[in-house]
Amino acid sequence: MEENQQVDSLQLVVITGMSGAGKTVAIQSFEDMGFFCIDNLPPSLIPKFWELIKESGKIAKIALVIDLRSRGFFEELQNMLIEIENTKMIDTTVMFLDASDKELVSRYKETRRAHPMAMDGLVTEGIDKERALLTEIKAEAQLVIDTTKLTPRELREQIIHHFKEEEDVSTFRVELVSFGFKYGLPIDADIVMDVRFLPNPHYVDELRPLTGKNQEVYDYVMTSELTEDFYQKYEDLILSILPGYIKEGKMSLTIAIGCTGGQHRSVALTERLGARIMEEYKANITHRDILKRKESVNRS
Repeated sequence: MEENQQVDSLQLVVITGMSGAGKTVAIQSFEDMGFFCIDNLPPSLIPKFWELIKESGKIAKIALVIDLRSRGFFEELQNMLIEIENTKMIDTTVMFLDASDKELVSRYKETRRAHPMAMDGLVTEGIDKERALLTEIKAEAQLVIDTTKLTPRELREQIIHHFKEEEDVSTFRVELVSFGFKYGLPIDADIVMDVRFLPNPHYVDELRPLTGKNQEVYDYVMTSELTEDFYQKYEDLILSILPGYIKEGKMSLTIAIGCTGGQHRSVALTERLGARIMEEYKANITHRDILKRKESVNRS
């Protein structure tokens, strides 16, 4: 978003609920969806924070984790929500995460952490105190998610389903990287394809100093029948599996295509595949080693 661009509306999600019910997973999910997120904002700072947001006018989506461990905290939240309700162009959702007492006890025993409302007592005592305090806010929440039987991935899927804009195929992003095997594999790659079996422009004198971004090299690689047959199958494969990654809750996927030096074949294939993926998804193209050979020549 441009620095001087003002937003016309604001989406605010207040995340609260039982300790151990999944607020950490929730805030991470909102971060991946592009929300401005704050975890455990102290109650005394809520009014000031709200003033800063209104003055800024540049933040469109906000998610706040509010950990209601005192009556004062609860009252601050109520006051903030009342003020927000009187403000136009703000879409506010209070999301409450809950789980059964048995499941919460199990999670605390698994992590060996003390319950925040029973630091010196039994976990069950803390759960009882917290549940009593949160009864009213749970009743007023627009969205209640019971995480008792949900895995972190399933909770993430539910949150994305509720809050991701329909037209935004997302937040999901594809990173395409060309590279040279002689310089090592990209350590963050999810999918790696080796295209060293394709015709190599390196052995054509006039093409050797060029790269896969030059039309002459691109055409040399792509006019091969072997290349075209491979590319069509590879494109079909990639486009067929991307929806599965999205459904799984993955927010980004890195596809690496490598040749020997990362200058010719991998660059051309990455450019072509990237252009196709950009027709349907957000994508970014990086040529990691495209200049490595030139840098080596210059040093010598």
